[in-house]
Amino acid sequence: MKFALFYEIPVAKPWDKESELRAYHETIEEAVAGEKYGWDAFWTVEHHFLQEYSHCSNPEVLYGAIAAKTERIRLGYGVRLMPKPYNHPVRSAESAAVLDLISQGRVDFGTGRSSTRLELEGFGVDPHQTREMWAEAIEHIVACWTEDEVELNGEHWQMPKRRVQPKPLQDPHPPIYGATSSEDGHRQVGGMGLGLCSFAVGVPPEEVKRKIDVYREAVQACTDPVGKFVNNSAATFTMTCCAPTKDEAWSLARESFEWYPKAGARLIASVAEWMAEKQEELGNYGYAADMLKTDEGGLLDLLSLDYLAESGACVLGTPDECLEMCKRYEEAGVDLLLCLVNPLKIPHDAVMRTIQLMGEEVIPKFR
Repeated sequence: MKFALFYEIPVAKPWDKESELRAYHETIEEAVAGEKYGWDAFWTVEHHFLQEYSHCSNPEVLYGAIAAKTERIRLGYGVRLMPKPYNHPVRSAESAAVLDLISQGRVDFGTGRSSTRLELEGFGVDPHQTREMWAEAIEHIVACWTEDEVELNGEHWQMPKRRVQPKPLQDPHPPIYGATSSEDGHRQVGGMGLGLCSFAVGVPPEEVKRKIDVYREAVQACTDPVGKFVNNSAATFTMTCCAPTKDEAWSLARESFEWYPKAGARLIASVAEWMAEKQEELGNYGYAADMLKTDEGGLLDLLSLDYLAESGACVLGTPDECLEMCKRYEEAGVDLLLCLVNPLKIPHDAVMRTIQLMGEEVIPKFR
């Protein structure tokens, strides 16, 4: 199993004029430390309008800064939003190709369709079309990367024949991943021959395994991948805090680890509320209704740090304790563990210590 630093880039209130400045420069310093201490990759999200939760709206600029300061660590889009008007497929292809060139071929290209009302409604995206736009956009991006000239004749994007440039360094193209939370989505990602980003927080590894098994069955049966090769790699993410003592790790993590899964679930549930207001069916956002029901039933408030730790739904504690939790993810079939080292307001020095302790005492055990 490999390990990646994973970032939302939260900026907790109260804010001052330099809050976002600090958040970004600390993230860059942490990414450089990740390379120093043997982490395999650095991934960030693309989110818009999500106050406090994520201020990472233009991650490719951040990737360029990190690429310039590192030599080995891979850079993951976690994820590039595919529906229009978030990102045109040609612009997505160009963005990843430029980064692949300046990083000497270190790009992992995660893709997704978006799952919050603030973003979908803010950009005027029709939720009923996001999955089909996601699938179409990936096909166009692969064509832009691998064909000398490409003509787009899709339902959502059309373009006369053009040479999209530059081309990526990785041959035939960077590994492509698809993000999903639902079981049906895991099956679709596998059927398309994509790597998996299984995004569910507060879920124990044994539940992750159940969904990865669905993905594995589908990807092993894939004979016509949307890319030029089958990327049979499963990633999931978990909150991570490692410290010299258990008490210190728990003290550092408690507020952030309890806040993040509740905030994330409520952002997803907002799609169900929005669709109900419009008196429209949820379609393939049915999991948003599940989140809303969970919240209305008061179950989100039961996501205490004690529950998360006892169920193994986070990586928390001393290096030895973190090692045991990571082994459970490996046993679940996870190939890449995306470690969310700052879900809200864990101090920079504590994050740096997590990166060092994991790099020196945990990650080497998986080599």
